[in-house]
Amino acid sequence: MKQANASEKKTETVRTKKRWSRDDTELVLLATPTLIWYLLFSFIPMFGIIIAFKDFRINGNFIQSVISSKWCGMGNFQYMFTNPDAFIVLRNTLGYNAIFIILGTAVPVAMALMVGQLHSERLGKVYQTLMFMPYFLSYVVVAAVVWGFLSYDKGLVNGFLASNGAAPVNWYMTPPPWPGLLIFLNLWKGLGYSMVVYLATITGIDSTYYEAAVIDGATKWQQMKYITLPMMKMVIIVMFIMAVGKIFYSDFGLFYQVPHDSNSLHDMTYTIDVMVYTMLKNSTTGMASAAAFFQSVMGCITILLANGIVRHIDPDSAMI
Repeated sequence: MKQANASEKKTETVRTKKRWSRDDTELVLLATPTLIWYLLFSFIPMFGIIIAFKDFRINGNFIQSVISSKWCGMGNFQYMFTNPDAFIVLRNTLGYNAIFIILGTAVPVAMALMVGQLHSERLGKVYQTLMFMPYFLSYVVVAAVVWGFLSYDKGLVNGFLASNGAAPVNWYMTPPPWPGLLIFLNLWKGLGYSMVVYLATITGIDSTYYEAAVIDGATKWQQMKYITLPMMKMVIIVMFIMAVGKIFYSDFGLFYQVPHDSNSLHDMTYTIDVMVYTMLKNSTTGMASAAAFFQSVMGCITILLANGIVRHIDPDSAMI
């Protein structure tokens, strides 16, 4: 009898939990604007993927143009991979991003650890602000600043060379320095944002860990090695996985606007995003859509692959 009564109470409890409550209504109302936003700007536009498989031609409005355009199957993708610049595009995109991921993880973590060790809270905020400011600059502004340094006629660098008796250099027609310059600009612009994320993690670590470590005689380096870094591991891995998911993407402003679309720098700055823009100007929309669709698919595959590797090594650190 006791077991029967217990099972009946359990059934009644389950039924009570399944009933729609006022809290459920409030949560649905709160989530509705976000749901509508995703439907309008994330799911409905996915209809445009069909352009990647069509020889898109404008004929009336957008819907009519998509429907009336002829199917070309994988023709747009075939053109993208048989393009003479296909190897250069993939090499630049993957090569730069590999360096960006490594430096974009290691340097912000190191800077966050150093800023976190400052005794002056005010000085720490000053450093954070100074490092975070470049993140808000558009690459149009960055390109103008770089032009001010590297311009052939009025650039500061050539002015310095001329004052020391050296011949001026046409930097926008000299490829060798540009890989290092692009890597530096990417790191300089994104350092502050990543560093703030890691600093927030450091701030959230319980101070009692450090107090116990000091009592045990641990040095600052030992505290960082055995307390700070292990506590930051989860955030570092998540940021790393997110960065790997964008390995087939490149910042259009960095690779197009900063070099001023110089033909002499083509082999150093031609990436997938620049190719998409070039296709939109010189080729059909279908080819550009095929390149963008390829980026999306490969980005999804790489982020799942990275997450799978992390889950295999450390299941607790995986995103999904």
